[in-house]
Amino acid sequence: MADTRAKKSGLGADIERKLEHRYDEEEAAGTMNAIVVWINAVLQDEPEHHIANTSHKELHRALRDGVLLCKLINKLLASEGKGKVSFQKKVASPFVAMGNIESFNKGCLEYGLSKEFLFQSGDLWEGRKGPFLNVINGIHSLGFLANSKGFQPTYTGQQTKYVDNE
Repeated sequence: MADTRAKKSGLGADIERKLEHRYDEEEAAGTMNAIVVWINAVLQDEPEHHIANTSHKELHRALRDGVLLCKLINKLLASEGKGKVSFQKKVASPFVAMGNIESFNKGCLEYGLSKEFLFQSGDLWEGRKGPFLNVINGIHSLGFLANSKGFQPTYTGQQTKYVDNE
C-alpha cells in the first residue's frame, strides 16, 4: 500500500525523524524483542496469534487489526477477575480494526494503565515508524504494569532513559 500523503517538511519532518530515531533506539535496546516474547508467552495457547519475529513490518502486521491486542488485555483482565473487552475477530475493514484498538485501550484503562500510555488507533493502523513508537511504548508500559501486579509470564523489557540533546 503506497503512502500517498505529502512529505512532511519543517517542524513536522523534524518531529517525525526524531520519533523514528527513538523507535530505532528502542529496537536496539531490545524493547521490540521483549514485547514479542511476552505477547507470545501470554498467548501461547493461541498459536494462530504467534508473532513470527521482531521486525517493524511483522509487528505491525500482527498487531494492526487489534485482535491480538484485545486477546492480550483480556488475559490480563481475567487474571484480576475483571470482565473482558469485546472485539471482532474477523476484521474486514479499517473501521472494525479501529474499534478493536479502542477496545484494547478501554481494557488497558480498566486494568489500570495511565491514560498517557494509550495510543491512537491511527498510530497502529498506519504503521509508520514514528507514530508506531506510541504503540510500542503503550505495550511496554502495560508489561511493566502487569509485572507490578505479579502477572505471569513476566515482561522482561528494560526501562530506557534518553536525553534529548536537541
